[in-house]
Amino acid sequence: MGLTVSALNAAIDRAAAAAREAEAELNAADARMGDGDTGVTVRRLFDALAGAKPEDRDLGDAFAALARTCSGATGSSLGTLVTVAMMTLAKPLKGKEELPWAELSDHLAGVRDRMLARGGAELGDKTMVDMLDAIVTATRGIDDPARLGQVAMDAASETLAAFRDRPNRIGRARMFADRTVGQDDPGMLALHRLLTATVATEASDA
Repeated sequence: MGLTVSALNAAIDRAAAAAREAEAELNAADARMGDGDTGVTVRRLFDALAGAKPEDRDLGDAFAALARTCSGATGSSLGTLVTVAMMTLAKPLKGKEELPWAELSDHLAGVRDRMLARGGAELGDKTMVDMLDAIVTATRGIDDPARLGQVAMDAASETLAAFRDRPNRIGRARMFADRTVGQDDPGMLALHRLLTATVATEASDA
């Protein structure tokens, strides 16, 4: 068994609930180095996705539909990156109803590369792409979903801690680089919170 549209929709619901719960925390993290709206953006984005979950069994069509929803939900740079992620997954998964877990890392690597190209960041700039890169590396070839989730969570937590005392090197935060030392990047924190909720729920359902 691998990733299906049904599993994807369940993950979207869990992520939407986590986004609502983390909204204030993410806004506060962003206010220390940016506009203070990351929580609002993430919550709006996943509320929109939860309200437009795809019914088609084709994973490629599902991700394409989710990309369209993302593009209309917010005009933020974070929303654009999520849209890019969905679009990147849509093309290679067209015609497939299931993605083996062991192949997920390779597809996430493609997402990472497209995010870097679109956003202009480089690895090490202290963005959510650094966390995604760590997850890609740590989960490569793992076919057990429970283990994959735990390894991904460990990689995310380690990356969040490792980058906390580094300066942000891109975006608005780079203009206040000294102030970002000792602070979590809001995008990283958002990904960590969404992943935490998803993995914890899956473990409790197992």
